[in-house]
Amino acid sequence: CPVPSLKREMRNLSEECNLEPVTVSMAYVYFEKLVLQGKLNKQNRKLCAGACVLLAAKISSDLRKHEVKHLIDKLEERFRFNRRDLIGFEFTVLVALELALYLPENQVLPHYRRLTQQS
Repeated sequence: CPVPSLKREMRNLSEECNLEPVTVSMAYVYFEKLVLQGKLNKQNRKLCAGACVLLAAKISSDLRKHEVKHLIDKLEERFRFNRRDLIGFEFTVLVALELALYLPENQVLPHYRRLTQQS
């Protein structure tokens, strides 16, 4: 199952882009929800991971326009997909998550603790 390695990629990329651990934690929760819904397959799993990071970054931090662009560049480079596909997929993920991007603390905290203890 490629999920752990994808989560590692999500974390590494987030660190390169100076995203907060809470942002990574949120991206993990989104990603796991998609996994549990059976939305992931070989073709879309990197797009799923990328869209989760992008959505988490947009909602949890005050990224400026150039920072969002930088993040998209990094995602495109790391996960080897096209930004047009990513932007389109972002909406698909949003719908799958039923627009519920603000997460209860108890869903985010376990990931947050793990991430902050690792670093």
